[in-house]
Amino acid sequence: MGLPTLEFSDSFLDSPDFRERLKCHEIELERTNKFIKDLIKDGNMLITALKNLSAAVQKFSQSLQEFQFECIGDAETDDEVNIAQSFKEFSQLLNTVEEERRRLIQNADDVLITPLEKFRKEQIGAAKEGKKKFDKETEKYYSTLERHLNLSCKKKEAYLQEADTQIDKERQLFYDASLEYVFKIQEVQEKKKFEFVEPLLAFLQGLFTFYHEGYELAHEFEPYKQQLQFNLQNTRNNFVSTKQEVEKLMKRIRSADQDYKPPGQWTMEGFLYVQEKRESSSLDSKPLGLFLPTSPPPNGLVLNQPEMFKLKSCIRRKTDSIDKRFCFDIEVVERHGVMTLQALSESNRRLWLEAMDGKEPVRNFWTWQHIALAQVLSENLSSLFRLMNDLFQCSIGINTMGLYRIGGVNSKVQKLMTTSDDQNYRVCAVHALVHKLPERNKEMLELLIKHLVTVSAQNQYNLMTVSNLGVIFGPTLMRSQEETVAAMMNIKFQNIVVEILIENFNKVTVTFANLSAPFNYYNVFLYRSLITKPYLPLQLCRDAKAMYSCEAEHSHELSFPQGALFSNVYPSVEPGWLQATYEGKTGLIPENYVVFL
Repeated sequence: MGLPTLEFSDSFLDSPDFRERLKCHEIELERTNKFIKDLIKDGNMLITALKNLSAAVQKFSQSLQEFQFECIGDAETDDEVNIAQSFKEFSQLLNTVEEERRRLIQNADDVLITPLEKFRKEQIGAAKEGKKKFDKETEKYYSTLERHLNLSCKKKEAYLQEADTQIDKERQLFYDASLEYVFKIQEVQEKKKFEFVEPLLAFLQGLFTFYHEGYELAHEFEPYKQQLQFNLQNTRNNFVSTKQEVEKLMKRIRSADQDYKPPGQWTMEGFLYVQEKRESSSLDSKPLGLFLPTSPPPNGLVLNQPEMFKLKSCIRRKTDSIDKRFCFDIEVVERHGVMTLQALSESNRRLWLEAMDGKEPVRNFWTWQHIALAQVLSENLSSLFRLMNDLFQCSIGINTMGLYRIGGVNSKVQKLMTTSDDQNYRVCAVHALVHKLPERNKEMLELLIKHLVTVSAQNQYNLMTVSNLGVIFGPTLMRSQEETVAAMMNIKFQNIVVEILIENFNKVTVTFANLSAPFNYYNVFLYRSLITKPYLPLQLCRDAKAMYSCEAEHSHELSFPQGALFSNVYPSVEPGWLQATYEGKTGLIPENYVVFL
């Protein structure tokens, strides 16, 4: 039930009912005043919180902007370039959002706080002043009236007339105060409908404008987000294939001889001990670093600044010529006499002698037996791929899910399109390299790529996209001659080359001509590992967590609560759904209900 109406005529009656109705208005006015005070207080707290949030977001954005995202290697793929640039893109997005928030904060005082304070002070304050005047005139009038009624009727007529005139004057002042108060208090009750609601509307309009701006920015950011998701998925796939190769290399290095010499930038590098005579004529050893060692000296030893020597000769020391093991002598241009150095072991000394043209020559790994074996492997491999191509021309197994891979992954995000000039440049570069291959290598490559084009055309069934095929065949077709971590990091570029060969087969195929060039066994390196090192299938499944609960509507779907953990998650052939395992059951789950871990 609303407030009762106050009639001006009730001011003259000044009845108990009028006073009761007037009291209802006063209580409501006081409640409104308290509400506006709390609203101003809460509004100031909200504005302060927005300022603190904005400052925190700006600091976070600045950190993203200043961070330099570096990748291993001298060159980066398009995926890595976009990932490294993503922090600056995130920073720019946050800054744009914060510009709108700053406008909201700057206008908050003028739009919300100031109008509310003005309404409370000017309107509600005026009504309170009217009440004070009304109460004062009421007390004065009724005091005068009480004295007037107590006058004796025996008083002189002139005195009584003067008293009547005085009471009429007081009554009129009381009526004026009452009428003004009734008018003002009802005016405030009506004005509050718009004068203090309008600032709230203006503030909320600014707040909603800020939210809408964020929505628009998120909508504009969607294409970049999809591209970045594709870049991340490609990088993840490259990481999986590279990790397997690096782990194999690590195991081989671990099982190799302790003095294994890995290929690197320097012919040889490491620490040796230089033999110097003491006063007692015995030999003393101290560590000496040669050829720019990349690791610190053992046991925290601090060496002098490195010196550069020009080698004149290197001779292995005979065992009976010195009481130390693993020694050899060198002569350098910069010093007179012979320097006696001690290696860490016999095999380590042999490596140093080989590097310095000592008496122990470098063995040649490729013998005529290896060359003959490589030729046989090449011919057999050509026949193998011709057979594979004939089989797939008959569509045997072409639609099998995960062909060459168990449970392959089909990315759901759109692939980032490079500019046409850049793409044409890469195709031309690959075109030129393929043209330099010998005849048999080109024939082999044509058979393989033609076969992979056929496979990728059925990727909606076998999940073997061009990207997945690049991950599989890149490391085997272009295996580096040196098995190092640096070489493993370049696998991602090998994958890209295979992708270009598949996607642009019709453009590159013009170089697959039957030339009469002689067979070059060195190019057997290109595909030697296909026979000697069979490829192990990849399982690119992931784990995920449910953001919402879901009730299955069909038998092939899974029911799960919020927070459920899934394993073996990978895209289903049905768009928008994932294949997953939960509590021992395997079925479909909605893709937008989960987040990958």
